[in-house]
Amino acid sequence: MALTPDDVVTKQFQHVRFKEGFDPDEVDDFLDEIVVEWRKTIAENDELKAKVAALESGASSAPAAAEPVAEEPVAETPAPAPVPAEGAAATAGIIELAQRLHDEHVAEGKAQRDQLIADAQAQAATIVAEAEAKGRDEIARQEKERKALEARITELRQFERDYRAELRSFIEGKLRDLETSPSGSSNTPVSAIGL
Repeated sequence: MALTPDDVVTKQFQHVRFKEGFDPDEVDDFLDEIVVEWRKTIAENDELKAKVAALESGASSAPAAAEPVAEEPVAETPAPAPVPAEGAAATAGIIELAQRLHDEHVAEGKAQRDQLIADAQAQAATIVAEAEAKGRDEIARQEKERKALEARITELRQFERDYRAELRSFIEGKLRDLETSPSGSSNTPVSAIGL
């Protein structure tokens, strides 16, 4: 059974579920391109067959008039040559179409790769920017905390100085009181003082 362009056009494929497959629209577009090329090839084939038939009928009448027997095989030898050329042309057309499809898929893959890289770089930049912002916020918070602690240390040092000064003046005052107090207390027995 010979495959015709109409067979390609009417071919139905089963749809698969829950599996990866080809995009039906893309397959249909590709098959449409194949059908167009195939129809061109068939038309070209028919045209070449008509030319061959015309040449053979023209070659048959010309040798009959001149009657050279040696020229008849020469006329038949070129006749089969177009058939392989047609096959080669059809093959070349299919190869060209396949190459174009391959190039499209490669270009699409590269575009997807570039898009994924760009998305990843954008996401990385966002993550880095967020981390830097958090780092700046943390540094600002720690700097504020450090200033508060330094202020508290300064307050405590001032409190210590003031406390020492008051304690010193209190002790010095008590010492002066002891020195200025009457020395008559020495006559008092120790047991009376409560020591």
